[in-house]
Amino acid sequence: MTNHSGTTGTPDNDDTVGGERQRARRATDLDRAPAVRERPLPEHQVTLRTPEELADALPYLLGYRPEDSIVLVALHDADGRGRFGGRARLGIPASADDWDSAAGQLAQGLVTGSERRGAKPEQMVAFLCQEPAPGETGRQVMERLRPLAQKTRLACGGLDVPVVEALCISDGRFWSYCCDREECCPPEGRPMGLPGTSVLAAAAAYAGVQVRGSLRQLRARLQPLETGAALEQEVALDTVALELVPRVLDQATRAGVATETLELAGRMLRRFAEGPVLPEALVADLRDDELLTHEEAARLILGLQDRATRDRVAEWMEGGEAAPALRLWRALARRCVRPYHEHAAAPLTLAGWVAWSSGDDLEAREAFAMALAADPDYLFARLLHQACNEGLDPESIRRCLRAERTGRSRRSAEAAEPSGEMPDEPAAPDDSEARRRARSRHPSAARRDGSRATKSPGRERRARVPRPRTAAGTHPGSTRPGTTSPDASNGTVDRARRKKPVRGSAARPDGGCDGGGGTGA
Repeated sequence: MTNHSGTTGTPDNDDTVGGERQRARRATDLDRAPAVRERPLPEHQVTLRTPEELADALPYLLGYRPEDSIVLVALHDADGRGRFGGRARLGIPASADDWDSAAGQLAQGLVTGSERRGAKPEQMVAFLCQEPAPGETGRQVMERLRPLAQKTRLACGGLDVPVVEALCISDGRFWSYCCDREECCPPEGRPMGLPGTSVLAAAAAYAGVQVRGSLRQLRARLQPLETGAALEQEVALDTVALELVPRVLDQATRAGVATETLELAGRMLRRFAEGPVLPEALVADLRDDELLTHEEAARLILGLQDRATRDRVAEWMEGGEAAPALRLWRALARRCVRPYHEHAAAPLTLAGWVAWSSGDDLEAREAFAMALAADPDYLFARLLHQACNEGLDPESIRRCLRAERTGRSRRSAEAAEPSGEMPDEPAAPDDSEARRRARSRHPSAARRDGSRATKSPGRERRARVPRPRTAAGTHPGSTRPGTTSPDASNGTVDRARRKKPVRGSAARPDGGCDGGGGTGA
């Protein structure tokens, strides 16, 4: 049984994907991670016979309660009995004009992914999950989504994989699009059972599986603050940017900024490690937010835009460093308030990497997807997202990071022997493209080059600064010219080479990268 998680598109509409086909393509993920972490034995198998049992099973198949989602679950025939296979989830497009492409994308992605794993599905089960809008009833939601259900069935049928059941789940009730018998599927729908009371819920509890709330709750831990502290954080980011960005653009001072960022990140890691670990997510996040001042968060957010610096802190992915590092990256992602939302790509990718390295594929995929929503061109997130969806083992990346850390420590020790010092400054590679972009949008930096400063309309008091991006070397594991590994320990990626997004790249278990089309599975 494999788990499947999907993503939505833009930061402004995190739970409902709208419009563009490109956004829909980014929203589909196929993976091979086990939903119930099971090694099934005959005596532990659970048989689902009714639409009600199928509806109740959905959160356990995904690991969370989907919202505003189309979900497809593959069925494989085993001795005449359907066995769950891969899952695919896609946010419901806001515009009905995109339903055709969304249904086709979802069906094609799941079938292709299942075939790559060795077996094409014989059948499908479809779920449409959406809560009513204000003034709307669950039945109205069901009728409104009926064309989408039909398009999904046609898309699967066009691939010779029939949909044997299609359910709409809304407002605590469910409806079947495949059954019109009032005695079993009345027009008003049937109520969902109480959570945790089904046979599957009992089996999941016995296996130690927990449903981690809704997708909205999972993303809330990584989304920007929307409280009164958001304005204070924005002011701190503005202030620190005016100081740091000119130094980053100056070849003579850039390495100093990287060193300061690494030292500050190390202090914050120790601070988070010493802080208490609270079981309740909301309380824990509020406590973690108190551990960072606005200025500290601003300096780290801006400093992590340097890729060599980001690659260094990516080494905190295991042992006693992983848990406090994950909490730190989550906290920094929450501090990337809306004017600086693009800067969230770095901490979100780091959070996803640590989660994936720690075995939490669900949070990893969501963090990677949110990083790509913040910056669709962020190659580090794209490659890790693809590798995670492909079900690759992160150990190959961990080995590269360990080797880089060990080698750097050895080189530092050798260099320090004559003087007794231990220099450990990261390299400061050139990035003319990043400097050009920053100068074009940062008034003080532009004046340093003698160019005229420009003001952003409606935001004259703040100098919006894009991430300065360095470019030297390739990621570890990249063995061929023109390829880039998702391993992020050995240098940076030239943004100038990425004028077009890399599509379909898949990381190999050995740390390399192979190009490939289609959706990961």
